[in-house]
Amino acid sequence: QEHAYPADELMPLTCRGRVRGQEPSRGDVDDALGKFSLTLIDTLDTLVVLNKTKEFEEAVKKVIKDVNLDNDIVVSVFETNIRVLGGLLGGHSVAIMLKEKGEYMQWYNGELLHMAKELGYKLLPAFNTTSGLPYPRVNLKFGVRHPEARTGTETDTCTACAGTLILEFAALSRFTGTSIFEEYARKALDFIWEKRQRSSNLVGVTINIHTGDWVRKDSGVGAGIDSYYEYLLKAYVLLGDDSFLERFNTHYDAIMRYISQPPLLLDVHIHKPMLNARTWMDSLLAFFPGLQVLKGDIRPAIETHEMLYQVIKKHNFLPEAFTTDFRVHWAQHPLRPEFAESTYFLYKATGDPYYLEVGKTLIENLNKYARVPCGFAAMKDVRTGSHEDRMDSFFLAEMFKYLYLLFADKEDMIFDIEDYIFTTEAHLLPLWLSTTNQTISKKNTTTEYTELDDSNFDWTCPNTQILFPNDPMFAQSIREPLKNVVDKSCPRGISRVEESLGSGPKPPLRARDFMASNPEHLEILKKMGVSLIHLKDGRVQLVQHAVQAASSLDAEDGLRFMQEMIELSSQQQKEQQLPPRAVQIVSHPFFGRVVLTAGPAQFGMDLSKHKAGTRGFVATIKPYNGCSEITNPEAVKEKIALMQRGQCMFAEKARNIQKAGAIGGIVIDDNEGSSSDTAPLFQMAGDGKNTDDITIPMLFLFNKEGNIILDAIREYEAVEVLLSDKAKDRATIFKGKMIPNYIIDSNLEMENMDQKLSENDSHKQNSEEATSASQDVGAVSAEPEGGENSDVTDPDSLAPAHADSDSVSISNQDSYVPGTDEASAPEPACTQGDHQPQEQKLETESNSKVNWDNKVQPMESILADWNEDIEAFEMMEKDEL
Repeated sequence: QEHAYPADELMPLTCRGRVRGQEPSRGDVDDALGKFSLTLIDTLDTLVVLNKTKEFEEAVKKVIKDVNLDNDIVVSVFETNIRVLGGLLGGHSVAIMLKEKGEYMQWYNGELLHMAKELGYKLLPAFNTTSGLPYPRVNLKFGVRHPEARTGTETDTCTACAGTLILEFAALSRFTGTSIFEEYARKALDFIWEKRQRSSNLVGVTINIHTGDWVRKDSGVGAGIDSYYEYLLKAYVLLGDDSFLERFNTHYDAIMRYISQPPLLLDVHIHKPMLNARTWMDSLLAFFPGLQVLKGDIRPAIETHEMLYQVIKKHNFLPEAFTTDFRVHWAQHPLRPEFAESTYFLYKATGDPYYLEVGKTLIENLNKYARVPCGFAAMKDVRTGSHEDRMDSFFLAEMFKYLYLLFADKEDMIFDIEDYIFTTEAHLLPLWLSTTNQTISKKNTTTEYTELDDSNFDWTCPNTQILFPNDPMFAQSIREPLKNVVDKSCPRGISRVEESLGSGPKPPLRARDFMASNPEHLEILKKMGVSLIHLKDGRVQLVQHAVQAASSLDAEDGLRFMQEMIELSSQQQKEQQLPPRAVQIVSHPFFGRVVLTAGPAQFGMDLSKHKAGTRGFVATIKPYNGCSEITNPEAVKEKIALMQRGQCMFAEKARNIQKAGAIGGIVIDDNEGSSSDTAPLFQMAGDGKNTDDITIPMLFLFNKEGNIILDAIREYEAVEVLLSDKAKDRATIFKGKMIPNYIIDSNLEMENMDQKLSENDSHKQNSEEATSASQDVGAVSAEPEGGENSDVTDPDSLAPAHADSDSVSISNQDSYVPGTDEASAPEPACTQGDHQPQEQKLETESNSKVNWDNKVQPMESILADWNEDIEAFEMMEKDEL
């Protein structure tokens, strides 16, 4: 209301509304925004759950009066359905309930339902396909195929996008008596069911909307598929159609057979379900324990939930993705509610007070780390505690709702929550819809359904009140064996360099001693079949041809030398690749609540070794670029200097502000609109000289984050920040002093957006590609920092010891060393203080493959393993059953 209305989202760091087209585009993420006051609509029924009936009444009047659904804007069919159509229907459901009670909403005459019907008709053009699967996007004003629609050329959609419609569309049909909506949603579900992989009974992540071919053939219960399974079971509950339950049970049997590896849920290939498709899990699967409770399968629900909770306890929030050994894979956390949802359902099912403690932890972490003066900010990086300027509508629609319901007693509620089912966006639809306006034949044709002999199905019952005896030890007995699963799985951090270089046969030339300018070393390389190639850019490349070695023993020495070089390079890469840092605004009115992701410098104070960080007021220097003597030293002395990127080396800027008496420096990118949301981590390089004279900390902020500090200076003048390796607890910052408690009015019309993880897979998975032709090992750039290459030449570049060239590239054309993908290996969940870069690149030089491993393998074994892997993947691609 105060900062954002009528915009779709609230931007909690800059305290303004996000209006599509007025802020830099975030790509597919913005498809949730339709200039229809998204957050207000998405939050309507939350107000009634919180017993804010007066505020709800005012909000409904606002929606009726102000919201326009006829905008010339392209939106996601999926997001608009679950958030806006679902929000309108949830609002209508509780509005008629309140009207029936006789105190509130007496004037209400179905206005929200009329708007829902209008929106439903605006979504129908998306279904104009031969398959019945909807286009992923639709223009609210012009539909899909209209010349001005600017959409309709897409060929693919995610399974969840097409399979998460039935609750809202069927409810709209049942409320209005207009059957077309339910018909279209059922047709889409029927098509997905028919296209399931028949031998595994699994579905893929992405499907061609015209042919029904699977585009992405991996399968799990997380991003891209999650709510498809959820809606099959809930459609049975809401609509009473047995075929939906039969389909769900068939899929569930396959999930428990192939994907569930308690406590993990791992993606597999639909044609080869015994073959894992990835080595990490995404946070969206946290909804699945709650769905298992609804289904009645409590044991695996408790196990998976406990594993997720242990990850949260390590990082305060659930990272967007984490590996099977519980390392952080993607460090963001957009305040997703799925874990809170499962916590609520587990407490309902077991009555175990343990889950109230879990909920208390979630609330404390939100208030401690995510609360900012204008709302709650998404976490940019759970490892540093830095923020993004976003607060998605699902935070108010779902997170608030589930956490309140977790702690609410029956007398706290003005209606019986058991009379409703939750949509995937936690909107409330009344169960009496199952017997109202049944305009469609109740029985679908579920073809080739086979009775499943599985004890899981003995307890298929959606009523959690009668599932389990009131035994508080029941859930604990299941959790107990898992209490240390995350800690025990965490790597112990043994250096593979020490392990591989410290034992076993040694080559005649050690990698750590190698110098490219030493003729004796080059002669030894030649004997081992290793040749050195000088590249045009000044670097050198090492290539091994085992057949050119003087003998088989020399070839083995060459292999060991190449592995040593890779190991040594990997270790030095880790030493050079500094983790992201944090700039925390600690003065009024922020009080430590705003944390910005900052790039480190490879010189000056190492903030990871000075845990207290550097705290001080900021001051803008003159000249602003910091490339000559500072002319306002009186303003900079004992302060943290703000300066602009460009025109000279970073180290030169640092020396100039240090000479002027600054205690630290922040360089702000001069590239307008740059942001840590979209750009890879930036590391400030030295100038190629000795930088030991620089003793103050230096951090880099992209333009967007830097402007938050500059805006704060304009508004509040005196702005104090803390430069550190990780955001500090506000209680620590203020050493026990009282911190003003900013209360957010529950009626604030805050707006936000939904980042669809499945749509990010395409660019994010680049960091997990497992094979690279060669590893470049190069030095940090020493070019003037105002240019394009002023940061690290390559975030993955490495500097071998004593190499006298700018970089060395290693290639082994006759052997392959399989191992983990170090380029994307995230930081272990078990050590909060160990950080890795957020985003990295990999440069390749040849068409052979070299990777790291922790032990040397015989060449024949290496080649055999490699060929076996290739054959498995080739078979998987050809197997189109």
